[in-house]
Amino acid sequence: MLALSVLSAHAGQSEKGSRPPSQKHSVFLPAVGRSAIYLVAPGGSDGTGDGSAQRPWATIAHAVAQVEDGATIAVAPGSYYGQVALSGHFPAGITVRAAVPYRTRLVNDATVVTCFRCAGITLEGFEITHTGPGAGRYLVQIQDTAGDGSGGRRVTLRNNIIHDSFNNDLVKVNNGAAEIRLQGNMFYNMGGPGLDSHVDINSASGVVVEDNIFFNDFPASGRANGNNSGSYIVVKDSNGIADAILGSRQVTIRRNVFLNWQGDDDNAFVVIGEDAVPYYQAYDVLVENNLLLGNSRHPLRVAFHVRGSKDIVFRHNTVSGDLPSKAFALRLSRSLENPPNENVAFYNNVWSDPTGTMGAGAPGDPGDFADAAPADTLSFTLLNNLYWNGGQAIPYDPLELVNYDSDPAALVADPKLADPAGVVSPVWQPERGRFGGGAATIRAVFLGLVEDYGLPAAGSAVAGAAEPAQAAAEDILQRPRPAAGFPDLGAVEVAP
Repeated sequence: MLALSVLSAHAGQSEKGSRPPSQKHSVFLPAVGRSAIYLVAPGGSDGTGDGSAQRPWATIAHAVAQVEDGATIAVAPGSYYGQVALSGHFPAGITVRAAVPYRTRLVNDATVVTCFRCAGITLEGFEITHTGPGAGRYLVQIQDTAGDGSGGRRVTLRNNIIHDSFNNDLVKVNNGAAEIRLQGNMFYNMGGPGLDSHVDINSASGVVVEDNIFFNDFPASGRANGNNSGSYIVVKDSNGIADAILGSRQVTIRRNVFLNWQGDDDNAFVVIGEDAVPYYQAYDVLVENNLLLGNSRHPLRVAFHVRGSKDIVFRHNTVSGDLPSKAFALRLSRSLENPPNENVAFYNNVWSDPTGTMGAGAPGDPGDFADAAPADTLSFTLLNNLYWNGGQAIPYDPLELVNYDSDPAALVADPKLADPAGVVSPVWQPERGRFGGGAATIRAVFLGLVEDYGLPAAGSAVAGAAEPAQAAAEDILQRPRPAAGFPDLGAVEVAP
């Protein structure tokens, strides 16, 4: 390994200018060829630097414009102020990596990171946030502004803490963006009061959202919670034929953890389709192996919502906890302008409320399993799922298109999951170099949540109860499900 002494965190080198340096960190970079690795650091210079340890560059955007395909750009600890505008096309791909994970902050009073004319870039290990109230919209925006496939392509955000937008979404993937991967990040505290989202996938294709943690904790960031934030993930198409994509498609949402709802009570953890438009807003969407936790007293609309979309599969997910809501498990709806939903399937899921109040929005309210007006959906499948309401009856409404007995292989049994009511908010605590609960990495937080609240206890009814023909190949921890025999229900494969 090559050791570099670089100016650190409180140094505050800006994408627009520099601030006085302070303390140092020892940063270790891979011992690879000099032509393959470059350094950005506080105190560096875009004018006289060459990207070496002795003469680092000052800004990420300049570094990206200089390096060859296949290169790595290591960014030393510090706070970098201003917009990071990524550009350039890299067939093999380049990686822009925080030299010390989470110790490099990208901060701006408007969009922090843009990728409008870039392709083949991975951004890894950063803290990305707004300066505070009054900021412009978004933290990250990935789009194809030219509309010709020249931008917003093959972009990966990995192992970043993306939090506290003060205006609109945390991440916007829109306007023809394609082949985008959001992997292993932590998302919390979107903007408001505009019902904004953590991730808005809007007229995009080939998007994979995997291994992330989604939650809100506005008070932990010194912000008031007005219960006016929106769904955590939205997949839709607002702009019709304005770009090359009509209807977001080929979207996969897998192996994520959702928790700590603090938003508007007409929104969801995940919504497929949101706008009043006369075409399918999304199709070919797979939602699998996710853990959705009801650990908050703030009500939401429903865990999962499909509106004016088709060819949607929701399988091997675990929805667990006291989830105050208007419907616990699912909602199928449309506006008058939307075509009716078509071919929406639910396989091998676990829906479990240990408190016996499934779908009740407030104490004393009646429960509700699903909301689905018959006129809003042409076809759906509900097959081989587990339903548990703390030993109480599963809520039933004969006027709804979907009830638990719409499932010909319904299993009403206790999955033996721990109640998530006591989850510790995993907000990033930079002064400690730890997340709430004590973990040092996003992955450690993720594993702790899955092991504590997604892993059924011995004797659970989930064991060997899944329908093999509709099973996911792996579980939320990327462990293979059995190729022969019967896998387990829900997000976690219990059996070895």
